[in-house]
Amino acid sequence: MEKIFSEIDLQQIVKRGNSLEKIMQQLHYFKNGFPTINLLKIASINDGIFQFSEKEVADYCSYFDANKGNYSIEKFVPASGAATRMFKSLNEFLTKFNPEKDTINSYINLNKERDLSLFIVGLRSFPFYNELKEKTKAIFTDYSNFNADKKVYAIVKTLLTEKGLNFANKPKGILPFHVKDNEIVTPIDEHAFETDFYKKPNQKAKIHYTISKEFKTDFLKITNKYTDLEITFSYQSETSDTIAVNADNTPFRTPENELLFRPGGHGSLIENLNQLQSDIIFIKNIDNVSQNNREVIFKYKKLLGGILLYTKQEVDAALKKFQKKEINENNMKEVIHFIETKMSIPLPLEFKMFQFEYQKKYLINILNRPIRVCGMVKNEGEPGGGPFWVQDDKGRHNLQIVELSQINITNENQHAIFKSSTHFNPVDIVCSIKDFEGNKFDLNNFIDPKTAFITEKTKEGKKIKAFELPGLWNGAMADWNTIFVEVPIETFNPVKKVTDLLKPAHQQNNLDINSVL
Repeated sequence: MEKIFSEIDLQQIVKRGNSLEKIMQQLHYFKNGFPTINLLKIASINDGIFQFSEKEVADYCSYFDANKGNYSIEKFVPASGAATRMFKSLNEFLTKFNPEKDTINSYINLNKERDLSLFIVGLRSFPFYNELKEKTKAIFTDYSNFNADKKVYAIVKTLLTEKGLNFANKPKGILPFHVKDNEIVTPIDEHAFETDFYKKPNQKAKIHYTISKEFKTDFLKITNKYTDLEITFSYQSETSDTIAVNADNTPFRTPENELLFRPGGHGSLIENLNQLQSDIIFIKNIDNVSQNNREVIFKYKKLLGGILLYTKQEVDAALKKFQKKEINENNMKEVIHFIETKMSIPLPLEFKMFQFEYQKKYLINILNRPIRVCGMVKNEGEPGGGPFWVQDDKGRHNLQIVELSQINITNENQHAIFKSSTHFNPVDIVCSIKDFEGNKFDLNNFIDPKTAFITEKTKEGKKIKAFELPGLWNGAMADWNTIFVEVPIETFNPVKKVTDLLKPAHQQNNLDINSVL
């Protein structure tokens, strides 16, 4: 360690509050790499993913409504990310297009820019259209004399750049997504409306947003009107930042000869989640909102919540029986049946050979963990992770949400399994983060550090390697008990590109996107 870090380096690490042990672990992985996840097979209906009849859905919804009063409930929404990728194609247009020489048609044809074409045709249907038009005219005083090509360029420049609306550099959460009763509605507003399904009489529903400090004022302008809600914020802690290295895996140094630390990705937010005190936490991405599918969304939120509350009550009851030594060889069979059939946790073949006392310890260890119930939608080609059965280094099988970056894509079998996935992870999760005695789990104890990954970046004109922590719903929850449930595609309405706002879920008049192609 003394060869790697100077006394000044160690002072910098202490001042930042980073863990030296974790930094050394990161350097180890930079040098030695990570083991890839071993996919066993896809999770599918009746083999890792539960599918429920309308009656069963109704029963679980009723169970949630009847029991939610016994628990403190909160929604956790990661909302710090900038909207840069949402405007990727428009940013490229600004860089490549010369309004003095090029035409829009030639640009679209040459670059096969379907998104730009769709943006132009659907322009009047965007919730920010009126504000954008007025701002463009204010900046470009000769706008009315521009030809159509220059007008498009001026509009896009106003939308994205600092002198205009600067949408490309703002968080998605504060952008106009919808219009309702002639009022602009942001994702923050939509998440506030969604609290209706878990509200309790005479109590404020809770939402927690993770945000960037620099935009807190913008968030407060929106949230201050919700006096009937308890809305809190947190920031991604610098203590979760990870060290960057050169190509030879030595620590990268700034021109001031300081170590470089970078945000560790959304896996860092496990620390924020770990600070929450509520019993039950719903997790959903900031951009997955809708103004037309609320009834379906509420219904399936209650389904997931009902399954979680039922599972937690059964798990807590079993653990209390273990604690009171009320479990014998006969009633332990009921616990095993519940674990295998309702929680999708296959016990190892050698379990039957264990002595009775060790069997009890083994089951207690399995049950006494955080629980998550994850909605899964049918795979329609969206990029991202999905539900799989994996085999760990001890040969045990368990359910995980796996991203493509976590597998060895040069292995044809592993790649084939990943590509054959029937379902997709929409990040529609509800969690229990307390044990059977009401004590909070330390969520750091359930992370698999071997599921982090390395990416290449550029800094000071040099290539560096960055360390991304295990993803929040991937390796950061690897040792949680996991239940997958099929939910309809109508519950998944993300806005990954600005043109997604033209889809029916985001249009007040249910605009058919095909009509503007």
